[in-house]
Amino acid sequence: MRVVVIGAGVVGSAVAAGLTRRGAHVTLLEERYPGAGTTSTSFTWVNSNNKIPEPYFELNHAAVRAHHALGGQGFFATGHLECAGDEAHQAELAIRLERLESRGYPAERITPAQAIELEPDLAPQPEGTEYVYFPEEAHVFPAPLLARLLSEARAGGARIETGTAVRDITSGANEATVTLADGSTRTADVVIACTGRWTNMLVDIPVLDTRLFGTVTNGFLASTTAVPARLTRVLTTDRLNLRPDGGGRLLMQALDLDEAADADTPPGDEIGAEMLARLPGVLTGTTGARIERIRVGQRAMPADGVTVAGFTDPAERIYAVATHSGITLAPLLADLVAAEVHGEESPLLAPFRPGRFTDGVAPAEAALALKAARRPGQQ
Repeated sequence: MRVVVIGAGVVGSAVAAGLTRRGAHVTLLEERYPGAGTTSTSFTWVNSNNKIPEPYFELNHAAVRAHHALGGQGFFATGHLECAGDEAHQAELAIRLERLESRGYPAERITPAQAIELEPDLAPQPEGTEYVYFPEEAHVFPAPLLARLLSEARAGGARIETGTAVRDITSGANEATVTLADGSTRTADVVIACTGRWTNMLVDIPVLDTRLFGTVTNGFLASTTAVPARLTRVLTTDRLNLRPDGGGRLLMQALDLDEAADADTPPGDEIGAEMLARLPGVLTGTTGARIERIRVGQRAMPADGVTVAGFTDPAERIYAVATHSGITLAPLLADLVAAEVHGEESPLLAPFRPGRFTDGVAPAEAALALKAARRPGQQ
């Protein structure tokens, strides 16, 4: 089978690797370079913690297990520690834990002393703070994960072409045709669009425009300089979320600051300064930390907030994947999408077909609902 995959982010690279496992002849096309899009602007937290509705939770939970099975360099199976200090956060946490318990998702309320055992440099938290440990959750460094997937795809015979912009995909009875920016064409038995927030430029799937939907699609990510502070896992609190960023650096996000995040405007110095001001209240040993890099992360967000995966044409020549949970889902999608292209429908992907948008989804209404659902610790 000849397959063209468009987009060499983590999802496209995973799909390409999965296809080569099944013996497909794969060409992976990337307009810029691997990881140039959403993959490089993600908090890269592997979880199914607050994923709703239930089919979306089940898909992400299966993906968490797929990450553990894949393992490898850049994957850190160290769990997630959540600290809830204010009443609103605690109330939301109680509801979420009840839901997660009913679904068999590992979560454990722990004492302040146990929290310190997990993270010895955790700063003293306000009296009454509640602590929950999620042992299955993890984080990844995106570049090593991407490298592993691309290496596997190459080893399986995939041809990876960078600097190759795609302008159109058309479906025929016997094959699909890809038209490139230079006017040339490629044909394949199946074309798979894994183009993230640019999905609706090639297929008719509504993805929220990052220039219009504020905090639903945009959020600040700031990396610090190296600091002499110990942190081994994702740590979320009322006002600041952290994870290790390699070499003693920390990656920070503060969801309440994201109101100022603009996809077209570089972050101002005041954003990094505010995150640094909050940092000592979360982690000791961070005096003297500086911002090394700050950027606006832009999320690939389908209009109703959940994954899209499936064929977009009656002839089943064009398949599309679009998801906010790309880092979490990638190892699972590698197998599920490859299987579907070969005629093996996945029950896990059945609720996420592009056809659900036939009757129309109002992006503005969906965006408001998604914004209302955000909580401390959510990407």
